Amino acid sequence: MMMHLTRHPLDVNDLLATVQSAERGGTCVFLGTVRNDGDVTGIDYSAYEAMAVAEIERILSDAQAQWPEARVMLQHRLGVIPAGEASIAIAAAAPHRDEAFASCRYVIEEVKQRLPIWKKELRGDGSANWVGADDHR
Repeated sequence: MMMHLTRHPLDVNDLLATVQSAERGGTCVFLGTVRNDGDVTGIDYSAYEAMAVAEIERILSDAQAQWPEARVMLQHRLGVIPAGEASIAIAAAAPHRDEAFASCRYVIEEVKQRLPIWKKELRGDGSANWVGADDHR
């Protein structure tokens, strides 16, 4: 069974195998990659895993309710992810491309708003900065 949270590199092929079928002609994949924004060398992602998995399931269920013929799955990495590597992957497949794009976009936007995963930027000088810390007080 595919895990939504992982401490290993993301497996896009696993996601694609989960969502694609002969009935779904449009497939969309989104990869969110840690970018070197200034001197960021990586991001340390942490989560209360049981809560995060439950929220992922709700987000995917909400997407399924809006696009019943679509299938959407995601994987999100935890731990230290170096700049240049993907931290989240979302795959959506639907009978038509509009539904695939819409459901994929919905899931990433909801993840950014609802998922209890915290990010700490790691810098080349050894310092670290919690991203969005003011949003979670």
